[in-house]
Amino acid sequence: MRRWPGRGEPPLVLDASGSVAHLVSRRYAWGVALMVVALAVTDYIDRQIVVSTFPYLKKEWGLSDTALGALVTTVSVTIALFALPAAQLADRWGRVRTIAAMGSAWSLAALASAVSGNYAQLFVARSLLGVGEAGYGPAGAALLSGYFPQRLRATVLSVFQAAGPLGAVLGVVLGGVMAEQFGWRVTLGAFGVPGLLLALVFLKVRDYRAPAVSGADGAEAAATADSGAGDALTEDREHPPRQDLAATVRELFRSRTAVWCYLGGAFNLVVLSTLYTWLPSYLGRAYGLSSAQAGMKAALFIFAGFLGAIVFGHVADRCAAGRPRRRLMVPAVLAAVAWGLLFTAFGVLSPGGVQYALIVIAGLAVAAALGTAPAAVIDVVHPSVRATAVGMATLVQNLFGLAIGPVLTGLLSDAFGLGTALAVMPLFCLAAAAVFWLGSRSYEKDFAAVSGGGPGAMPPDTYEMELSR
Repeated sequence: MRRWPGRGEPPLVLDASGSVAHLVSRRYAWGVALMVVALAVTDYIDRQIVVSTFPYLKKEWGLSDTALGALVTTVSVTIALFALPAAQLADRWGRVRTIAAMGSAWSLAALASAVSGNYAQLFVARSLLGVGEAGYGPAGAALLSGYFPQRLRATVLSVFQAAGPLGAVLGVVLGGVMAEQFGWRVTLGAFGVPGLLLALVFLKVRDYRAPAVSGADGAEAAATADSGAGDALTEDREHPPRQDLAATVRELFRSRTAVWCYLGGAFNLVVLSTLYTWLPSYLGRAYGLSSAQAGMKAALFIFAGFLGAIVFGHVADRCAAGRPRRRLMVPAVLAAVAWGLLFTAFGVLSPGGVQYALIVIAGLAVAAALGTAPAAVIDVVHPSVRATAVGMATLVQNLFGLAIGPVLTGLLSDAFGLGTALAVMPLFCLAAAAVFWLGSRSYEKDFAAVSGGGPGAMPPDTYEMELSR
């Protein structure tokens, strides 16, 4: 019988496959996953809830669509700026402590947003929200990647990333209702205290230890991971091994697959952030809906993304059982499908039931890469730089994805109208499809370079057995 790990025990040490799943109970692993997802939900509520207050901020302060979009973009920019340092902090200081610190920071920033006296103060508070969120995604993804076996990685990380759409749904729906009932200030600060409490609970979670990367090439890195695991048992968990900066940077860009995933995830998130930010406003203007009604209808699209991230992440793992490169072919195909649906909805059809149905269906496809892309990145880098690698993905995806979508759409909307802007922006889905296809071509070779072997095909029923263990 496996024990429930507690504080005061020796640090968990990764095996050659980069997992500690054999050292912890299944209940404990899924319990940690539930905590990670719950805190991520509050993250995305705090990030997304502001869009429900746009009509009230516009009326109170006379803001343009560009200024409103900047309240979302600034979060992405600060996440991009601080993602890599925060991710390195997670690899060096520990994933658990980083999660607790970052969750506390963004929750306090959410409370600060509620007491802003003008646009400049709100903009600063929203920027600080991004600083706190910068390290959570990399630390959370790295922690979960170690608690589960590699063959379930896309599934588990898709569940984690699906917290984004789920939190966005709650942010839009609850935000629309709360803004009407209590005003925008209460709305922006409502989830700060729950997030702070969840972050502090994380200090009870047990972290794992990874050996340091000592060389630039994948074979040497794999050998280090294999031979260093035993030695790491004797190290003091308060002083994890320091990474050589040059070796870390080389490792982040050694894999062509990782680079393609950085870019593909960014292009995909341009479209996702555009729709999460501007769909409520579009529905309100084009369909004549109130803020609460528009939020409810937009929430169905976002909820479709929640389902799509989980379902297609699992589909990617299943497809990879027969041919590993298909793990990236799944998001490539679905990105192209998303472009076709969204262009037809906004560029061809008029507002109505058919248009809305296509938008919701597109929500399933456009979220397919949320967990699959970071899972592929983790597959092809050394275990000791997982958080840093996800941090690099976060940097690229926020700076060239999430930061671009809302403000570029706002600029296009001010110039040509919101409907035209939403018809043009899905072109980034085609770019994402092309990039993920390129990544699929190098995935198997890059994985073998890190693991010392290929990601061999698994029996078809492996996944159901692992998920139900």
